[in-house]
Amino acid sequence: MYVLTIDQRGSTSDVDRVPHLIEELHSLTGARFERSVGDELQGTVGDARDVVDIALHALRSGHWYVGIGIGDVRLEPGRSPREGTGSGFVAARAAVEIAKGAAGHVPLSVVAGTMDSVKGAPRNSREGPTGTNNGATAGTNAEPTAATDAASAAMNAAANAQAVLRLIGRLVQQRTEAQWRVVDRLRAAGGGGRHGSQKPVARELGITEQSVSRAVLRSGWQEEWAARPAAAMLLDYALAHTKGDR
Repeated sequence: MYVLTIDQRGSTSDVDRVPHLIEELHSLTGARFERSVGDELQGTVGDARDVVDIALHALRSGHWYVGIGIGDVRLEPGRSPREGTGSGFVAARAAVEIAKGAAGHVPLSVVAGTMDSVKGAPRNSREGPTGTNNGATAGTNAEPTAATDAASAAMNAAANAQAVLRLIGRLVQQRTEAQWRVVDRLRAAGGGGRHGSQKPVARELGITEQSVSRAVLRSGWQEEWAARPAAAMLLDYALAHTKGDR
């Protein structure tokens, strides 16, 4: 299971954006998010593709730190995420703290592991241990076993998912409002930015088809949608190799 902890950036000098984002995420994927504490929201998500949608949507505005935790989740059906326990919640907490310390990086982090492997994850650090780029590798000095091999595979996949999501997130954050008007309409039309889908969008927006084509090219729209499945696949791989809490 995936747990997302999303914290508002600069909340002390900004309006409370939590209720609006909760509504947006529910409309986007149907996922249930709730305010956890202060200007932070949290939710559990079962589908990696929804995780990618949610993370990139939050990054779009530039108002959020995004932490993605992968691990065991113990939560009764229909109960509040605030009542959940397990390493997925611990990992999400570690991930959002790493995202807060990401400096010039896109403010997103992915952490996978058992309770033992994430309890020592760095807080407010730019990166995790060398070679992982996340905080999920703390405290692993045991001799190699099938379990430690699986944990290593999960942590490597989480680090790779983080890298892909940060790359896509950079594209998302750098788009202009004019480019967003084009790509939002293309997504709503389901055309994926292909040439044949651009003409009706141009007509709807009152611009030329060449302008639509330029916006697609400069926005990295097609590159984003080609890379999204890779991010979801890596998240799935990390989840498949994450063992339950001991």
